[in-house]
Amino acid sequence: MMTKQELETELSNLLALPAETELVEFKEAKNGYDLNKLGQYFSALSNEANLKGNRYAWLVFGIENKKHKIVGSQFRPHPKDLDSLKSEIANKTTNRITFIEIYELFKPEGRVIMFQIPSAPKGVPIYFDGHYYGRDGEQLNALNLQELERIRNQAITEDWSAVVIPDASINDLDKNAIQLARNNYKNKFPEKIADVDTWDDITFLNKAKVIVQGKITRIAIILLGKEEAEHFINPAEIKICWVLKDAQNMEKDYAIFCCPIILAVDKVYSKIRNLKYRYIKDGTLFPDEIDQYEPYAIRKALNNCIAHQDYTKNGRINVIEMEDQLVFTNLGSFIPGSVEKVIREDAPEEHYHNRFLATAMFNLNMVDTVGGGIKKIFNFQRQRFFPMPDYDLSDEKVKVTILGKVLDIEYARALAKNRNLKLSEIMMLDKVQKKQSLKQAEESHLKQKKLIEGRKPNYYIGIKVAQKIGQKASYSKNKAFDKNYYLDFILKAISDHKEMERKDIDELLWQKLPDWMSDKQKKKKIANLIGELSRNAKIKNVGSKTWSKWNLNIV
Repeated sequence: MMTKQELETELSNLLALPAETELVEFKEAKNGYDLNKLGQYFSALSNEANLKGNRYAWLVFGIENKKHKIVGSQFRPHPKDLDSLKSEIANKTTNRITFIEIYELFKPEGRVIMFQIPSAPKGVPIYFDGHYYGRDGEQLNALNLQELERIRNQAITEDWSAVVIPDASINDLDKNAIQLARNNYKNKFPEKIADVDTWDDITFLNKAKVIVQGKITRIAIILLGKEEAEHFINPAEIKICWVLKDAQNMEKDYAIFCCPIILAVDKVYSKIRNLKYRYIKDGTLFPDEIDQYEPYAIRKALNNCIAHQDYTKNGRINVIEMEDQLVFTNLGSFIPGSVEKVIREDAPEEHYHNRFLATAMFNLNMVDTVGGGIKKIFNFQRQRFFPMPDYDLSDEKVKVTILGKVLDIEYARALAKNRNLKLSEIMMLDKVQKKQSLKQAEESHLKQKKLIEGRKPNYYIGIKVAQKIGQKASYSKNKAFDKNYYLDFILKAISDHKEMERKDIDELLWQKLPDWMSDKQKKKKIANLIGELSRNAKIKNVGSKTWSKWNLNIV
């Protein structure tokens, strides 16, 4: 974070520019500014900072853009509202990238707001609300195809994993790891079994694209290197950390595994308990027993972490095991941009952080680069009636959470039985189940198909779906009654009992209010209903403000 003096200097330098550039945009924003337009400038300035080799760019409010005169801005004058802008922008950008910082400077001429916008990561152009923006001089435009490809190609031309290590040799690789690699290669390419058995280690590793013309690469050390060979790729860390936590999120056990990673994967897998989970399926009285996690899902998630880790960030891969979920994290941006895009396109990725590493892992039967791996994990969860995996792509990190339990068995059964629902729609409805926010496009789609009802953010399953899948009671619990119903109900109860305290009215209405309401929302709703009856002189308080007692107001 910049100091006030550094900000003053930065602002002076920006104001001294003869004109706006691709990396600086001035806006008066005297009374406000459109959020979508602001997001478009965020995308454009982030992409231009990448193309110009800068670490960040600036969007400045409260400045006239011709003569750079300070005019002052009243855009979001409250600090809390200004700070919330970070998450509002992140909700619509690639990998939830948002401002480095938002600064306020109070000058004699007025308030200046300085938005510090990060450069798009290498290989990852930044979109806003699904569209990529750039700048032609001072003009905001769509990022042109040539610039888009320049950014995307950075992931290809700068492949950290493909670098050759001159001082390393075949003797720095683990024999057991090489043997497992051979076995995996045979399983992947059964038609080459006879040939593989005739190849020496150098020939095999060349064919598997782990080394280059007999020279040891960084990925050879990662996948097959002896533990003591890790120094060849310092300061990068080739470690997987497994942590076991209890219900209180306290650490119970842990282990750290180093290269060769091809052997470490099995060691991590053996640590995960994968307990049995029992629940009663629809149409039977007998409990069904399955593993909490599909083995493929565990291996796929872990191998994806290895393949897509940004090793230049010098961090570890983490696997956190809790009582009912597994959390996998790796450093680096999620190049496809969104999980929804991966599911929708169901095709191989065009770009990778480590293309050479991904190719070798494909050859050694560790990952699928033919597409469909992530979609398989979602379908495995769907078949079990379990919630969909959660992907958190914020803070230049990929965090995948796989739940090993049913959140709502009736909800899960109902979605699983409705074969008319697409996987993408189940993913959206899964967010509704988890009380997570929906994107605008998701809201529009679900509403258009009458799959959800209610008001943002408190959506619930729509009546047609509820009727089809046997959730009529659940629907009615979520659907609020007409306001007059509640008002008449209060009046009838007071008439019956002559007098009711606030706690009595709370008890009367509590179970009749929608299930989606929080306790705080229910309290406020009931207070509003009582207030309306009181203002309309239907009831009167014969108690005190802190201990109210309500009677009918008989005139």
